[in-house]
Amino acid sequence: MRFGVIGTNWITEEFIRAGQEVEGFSLGAVYSRTIDRAKEFAELFDAPHAFTDIDEMVTSNVIDAVYIASPNSFHAEQAIQCMNQGMHVLCEKPFASNIAEVEAMIQAAKKNDVLLMEAVKSTLAPNFFAIQENLHKLGKIRRYAASNCQYSSRYDAYKEGTVLRAFDPFFSNGALMDIGIYCLYPLVVLFGEPTGIKAEGILLESGVDGEGSILLKYAEHDAVISYSKITTSYLPAEIQGEEATMVIDKINHPQKVEIRYRDGRIEDVTRAQTPKTMHYEIREFIRLLQAGTKESATNSHAASRATMQIMDEARRQIGLVFPADQRGGNQG
Repeated sequence: MRFGVIGTNWITEEFIRAGQEVEGFSLGAVYSRTIDRAKEFAELFDAPHAFTDIDEMVTSNVIDAVYIASPNSFHAEQAIQCMNQGMHVLCEKPFASNIAEVEAMIQAAKKNDVLLMEAVKSTLAPNFFAIQENLHKLGKIRRYAASNCQYSSRYDAYKEGTVLRAFDPFFSNGALMDIGIYCLYPLVVLFGEPTGIKAEGILLESGVDGEGSILLKYAEHDAVISYSKITTSYLPAEIQGEEATMVIDKINHPQKVEIRYRDGRIEDVTRAQTPKTMHYEIREFIRLLQAGTKESATNSHAASRATMQIMDEARRQIGLVFPADQRGGNQG
């Protein structure tokens, strides 16, 4: 499967290095806004082609699919541009800037009969399926609690007056979009859409959120989410049931999963997995393409849609607005 990549950054490097260890993966082309950067990146990873025009890349017959890892605010436009040329798309999280863009992407995928999947790596890892398949042991679920707080390496520069992309609203960035989604997406895959949302957040002067918390209501349980790019937390995630509690070391990269029963027993349900969790999203995407399937059952369109609806409502409640919101859903 020949991939073209859009975005020449550390996450793209991680994707390519993981892909090179997956059977059926090959790197066919690199896109960048400048030919020098495109060629530099292509040479680094032995990609045979470099482009500065997305349409030219996707109509060149040298790739079968596109991985998009550009800034968040460009995801929808670029994904739709690729899909309108009949190209399959694996798009980094968050899928887009808002629900209007997500709906436009899904519509484009259906219209062009192509595969579109959000690249949330954690929900395709073996330990996420361990979580999913052992939930019944907890009894009636009463609470999902997840924290993803990582002091950003770019925050020191921000405090010194340099606003990098991570803290620039033009790129639809900030704590919720960048890392809060790692708490929300698994919640939606496991339990679906909530019936109520209450959000609080700390807005920075640049116009993005530095941290926030969300309380979500379900019919018989609640969910408590906390996320931050300006502090660090070491708390594990928990799914609390009436008979037992599941403890997950890291919700964004689950490596250890235990069930702690009320009688004191501890059951380790951890599964073996590679350190590079991107292996699993790449395998899933290639498997779907080979099967002729246009949507993942786990990282589904419905999961992407519901997660973005939660983030839109949370942003509305804390007053977080992106320039992309003014454009609406007219992406193509």
